[in-house]
Amino acid sequence: MAYEEYRRWIILGFPNVEQGPVLDLVAGSIAGGTAVVSTYPLDLVRTKLAYQLQVKGAVNVSLRESKPSEQVYKGILDCVKTIYRQNGLKGLYRGMAPSLYGIFPYSGLKFYFYEKMKTHVPEEHRKDIIPKLACGSVAGLLGQTITYPLDVVRRQMQVQAFSSSNLVKGKGTFGSLVMIAKHQGWKQLFSGLSINYLKVVPSVAIGFTVYDSMKDW
Repeated sequence: MAYEEYRRWIILGFPNVEQGPVLDLVAGSIAGGTAVVSTYPLDLVRTKLAYQLQVKGAVNVSLRESKPSEQVYKGILDCVKTIYRQNGLKGLYRGMAPSLYGIFPYSGLKFYFYEKMKTHVPEEHRKDIIPKLACGSVAGLLGQTITYPLDVVRRQMQVQAFSSSNLVKGKGTFGSLVMIAKHQGWKQLFSGLSINYLKVVPSVAIGFTVYDSMKDW
């Protein structure tokens, strides 16, 4: 919705702007940022709850056996309340900077590559499902690969309270990128990328295909 609105506003505000993939890049980037700001606290809570279970399973502690220093959340609402009580509204947006740095290029490139790929599809096949899925897959693959290191930094910043490592603490987004590459190697910045493809590529492909098909309908 935001993408369509931003695209329309840009065209109305700048009538001479060329309508093509570059316009989609700009509108998609701003739309991605809007989506992140709107939903980020939920993403933070999801990451904290998932990481909490991993840590808990790894050291084999239960809620009753956990140490007082360990942060344990009982559910979504408890997690939100606890974060807000301890750190205020700012705490609910911890790690959002790398998300925005990542989503601006990712969302923009996703729309850019998708629309660019569609220009190479013969006119008579542009409404077919298979070409849309193929274009969406390439868009998701390229967009995710280019921006994945920022996603790694974001998750490390989100769960730093659980981690004994101070690697990214207080370093900022780009400082954290440098520290991770320096101490853990540049490959760490792409850790988990292959498994992420299994989620992102079909997700983007299906999303764009349904989006386009619904618009045609």
